[in-house]
Amino acid sequence: MQRLSRTVIQLNMATRSHHVEADRPWLDLMVPAVGKFAYVKHLLKVYGFEAPLEAAFRYTPGLSALVDLRARLRSGLIAQDLMRLGMSAGRLAELPQRFTTFSGPAEALGWMYVIERSTLLHGGVRRYVTQRVPDAGDATNYLAAYDGVAGTRWSELGNAFDAISPSPSVTQQIIRAANTGFRALCDWFRGDEALAHVAG
Repeated sequence: MQRLSRTVIQLNMATRSHHVEADRPWLDLMVPAVGKFAYVKHLLKVYGFEAPLEAAFRYTPGLSALVDLRARLRSGLIAQDLMRLGMSAGRLAELPQRFTTFSGPAEALGWMYVIERSTLLHGGVRRYVTQRVPDAGDATNYLAAYDGVAGTRWSELGNAFDAISPSPSVTQQIIRAANTGFRALCDWFRGDEALAHVAG
């Protein structure tokens, strides 16, 4: 049985006020009226948030020594799914994105927790969308990215947290970063106007 990281437990508690709003866009896909447009629009939003984050992770000094970044690259799978749903590469290049940079590994790991936490919902969303949206059958590679390895990925992330946060001050830095990341994520999903011309 895999041990749950003490830092992950602290993060879960310290960020719980954001969890309902952060989960809502995913749970909105699990309604009877869900269709292709809603699924495409959601993937566009996720891509715009996660693709630049992956780049920021790669450029954060010392982060790759703590966590396998290559194993967590998923934005390319979103692009594949969107193209299978009819989006051209040119339209993908026009997508609005939310860019950020990190001062060091502790800040980056706090933001990584934010996007990794959503993977806990991916399996259920994938099963539901596949049943309800016929066009989505071959376009759920992003949602399936952690199939069979979700526990391992969380264990690895927990180990990275615990390795970098031996002192309360570093743990608090991670928690502050995670709360900032959640606020940014929720703000990003509330702003739909920029996607109207792309998803339409």
